[in-house]
Amino acid sequence: MTAIQAIYIRSHEQRPTPKPHVVYRIEIQAHVRSWQMWHRYSEFVELHTELTKSTGSPPPAALPPKNALSVLKGPFRNEGAFIEQRRVGLETYLRAILSAKEEKWRDSYALRDFLGVPVGKQGSVPERGSNAKFSSASWLDEHLELQSRIRDVRADINRRDTLSDRGDVNASHTANVQAKKRLAEIISRVRTLTEGLQELGMSGMAEGELQRRTDMVARLQDDCEKLGKMVTVARQVSRTGIPAPSPTAGFTNVAVAPESDRAALLGGGKPVTRVFGVASKTPQETDVTRPLDDHGVLQLQKTQLEQQDAQVSQLTSILQRQRHLGEAINAELITQNEMLDNLNSEVDVVGTRLLSAKKQMNRLG
Repeated sequence: MTAIQAIYIRSHEQRPTPKPHVVYRIEIQAHVRSWQMWHRYSEFVELHTELTKSTGSPPPAALPPKNALSVLKGPFRNEGAFIEQRRVGLETYLRAILSAKEEKWRDSYALRDFLGVPVGKQGSVPERGSNAKFSSASWLDEHLELQSRIRDVRADINRRDTLSDRGDVNASHTANVQAKKRLAEIISRVRTLTEGLQELGMSGMAEGELQRRTDMVARLQDDCEKLGKMVTVARQVSRTGIPAPSPTAGFTNVAVAPESDRAALLGGGKPVTRVFGVASKTPQETDVTRPLDDHGVLQLQKTQLEQQDAQVSQLTSILQRQRHLGEAINAELITQNEMLDNLNSEVDVVGTRLLSAKKQMNRLG
């Protein structure tokens, strides 16, 4: 349900059958498409009952009350004001569900059916997603939601590392477990998305669009693989509650190398020169490397390389998010251009008809 960006109830209608009643127009806006649904107040009451029953607790906002006097007296002087007040209350009710911290109401099948969410948006239930039939638009909706959930997993990993730095081992472990659960769900849904793309390809999707979406799925799979490594690799620092260990904290028990071996390692042989520029000076030891033997120096180098790899991975994630934003903007521009092309074609048709009508009028004149 996170694919829904906005929801509005802006108008209503009076319908005479089967008996006079009021229906409200619900406008739903997603990342790629928008649609509308019509429901009367009694259907909102049924939705509220079903959500309460299926989740075990009522939604975060209450429904506007039913005015019993209006049923007894029929149309009355302030009927318009009453309907407007109910419209605002129903809109507030739906928005409270979509913006709630808990996802149990949003993931309910009753709400998806009530809002007419396209088939294939199966929330967090992988079993249903495995049999999902995607349309072109619902496939893009699912892809955008998976990108959002991948960002949630990255946030869990960052929170795990932050808690680990603070020495809160239990909270760090809980965050890591949550990241693993979310990642397992994402992997299952990416597999479903791949199957859905294959079905769209067999149903006649253009080759260029099919290749573009195949690349999109490949990027999702690559993100999942990287996140899988991140949730299984323990953080190298701050595991014992020490706020900021030194680079040699893990090597305090390493034996110090003899001076003769150290001199042979650092001072013997031909001095190292650079490929470009002047020759470099003889390598000098630092306070970090001085207490370490050759194995300790090698281990220190590996640790620093791993830290650099982690920083590069974070930078890669940021660049990928920027790329995904650019692709989403590009897709929107393509849609707008297609709409403009259709509009130009219709204008040309109308212009041709006007010229034909003008010629006929000139003949008659």
